[in-house]
Amino acid sequence: MTDRQIIVFGEVLFDCFPDGHRALGGAPFNVAWHLQAFGAAPLFISSVGKDLLGEQIKNAMAGWGMDLNGLQTHADQPTGQVTVNITDNEPAYDIVSPCAYDYIQSGLLPDLPDHPLLYHGTLAIRNPVSAGTLQAIKHQARPYVFMDVNLRAPWWRINDIIPLLAGTSWLKLNHHELAELIPDSGQEVLRINTLFSSTPLKHITLTRGEKGAVIYSAKGSPPLSISPGKTISVIDTVGAGDAFSSVLLLGKIKNWNLETTLKRAQEFAGAVVEIRGATTTDQTFYRPFLKTWN
Repeated sequence: MTDRQIIVFGEVLFDCFPDGHRALGGAPFNVAWHLQAFGAAPLFISSVGKDLLGEQIKNAMAGWGMDLNGLQTHADQPTGQVTVNITDNEPAYDIVSPCAYDYIQSGLLPDLPDHPLLYHGTLAIRNPVSAGTLQAIKHQARPYVFMDVNLRAPWWRINDIIPLLAGTSWLKLNHHELAELIPDSGQEVLRINTLFSSTPLKHITLTRGEKGAVIYSAKGSPPLSISPGKTISVIDTVGAGDAFSSVLLLGKIKNWNLETTLKRAQEFAGAVVEIRGATTTDQTFYRPFLKTWN
């Protein structure tokens, strides 16, 4: 059991693949889905349209046992959709705008727990309405904040993202996003040090695709790094970073040490790239991790 609730804020949408396959997605939704499977019971805060896709999302969440109190329904905006194209095992996204998750209303928020662990990304703050609701959550709940940088051109501005770092304790991003946020500092470690020196960040997790990931700590302890196993058979990489984030969050609320958390996050992300899409309704997929980690 854990004594800290997780709030997950941001987009939920359908990923639409070239072969006509459609899958539930959105980085925050993927994270919340995995956390539910791991028994963490997150409060997912987002918005869907008053349409068929929105109903499908509600039904999927209910069937997975997720709390629907934070899921709003917008009468005038459609449920989010994204066209996904895969090139050299890397996804590219065409994101519909506007849509319901751009209009998450602060006045419709459920009761929030005190001092939760709050996960959010950067796509859902492209609209001032949802951006304002995120700030309202921070003001009301006073959370420990985990921000997952997911830069999706053209839906981000540096002036919207940098101020968020002032209220963030744990930052996750990939090496491309690090260069976008800190473009003039040369080597990776210099960019990392620039972030630590200019923000209250405690941890920075940097993902490197097939090269694995590394966790840097503000205390100055040596960085922890890990590489994927050599036996992984990649189906697609959609949602791999979200799977990684979900286990980082899980490790935080379960008080795992950083080395254990990083190892398990890489292990789970490696399993997700061996399935189609970012999530699965097959509960047996999670059983080996639940058995080993509990």
